[in-house]
Amino acid sequence: MNISDPISDMLTRIRNAFKALHKDVLIPHSKIKVAVAAILKDEGYIDEFAVEGNALRVTLKYHRGKPVVAGLKRVSTPGRRVYVAAAEIPRVQNGLGICILSTNKGLLAGDVARSQHLGGELLCEVW
Repeated sequence: MNISDPISDMLTRIRNAFKALHKDVLIPHSKIKVAVAAILKDEGYIDEFAVEGNALRVTLKYHRGKPVVAGLKRVSTPGRRVYVAAAEIPRVQNGLGICILSTNKGLLAGDVARSQHLGGELLCEVW
C-alpha cells in the first residue's frame, strides 16, 4: 500500500494506539520516522523505540493509566507546506507541548531549533 504522507500515518497510528491503550505499536520503518521517534523519546512522550526488520516498534508511555500524549497534530502536509523562521516557531499549549521541525541540521524539537536560531518546515505538534 502506498502512503502519500508517511509522517501523518505514523502520528495516526500512535494516536490510535494511545486511544486503544495499547502497550506498543508497529509502524513501517523509515529514517524520518526514526528521527521523529527519537525526539518523542527525548522529550518524554514515548518510552522506547526499536527498529525490527522493516518495522519500527514504539513503546507507548502512560502515567497512572492515562496516555502521556493528549494530542498529535500534523501541521505541514504534502499539499500545504508550512515553513517558519526561528522567531516564528510556535509554543505549543503555552510551552506544555512541543513542535517538531525539519531544519538544515536535521529534525529538531521547537525549543532546540529556537535556541540554535534555526527555522524550517513545521512538521507536527505534540502535547
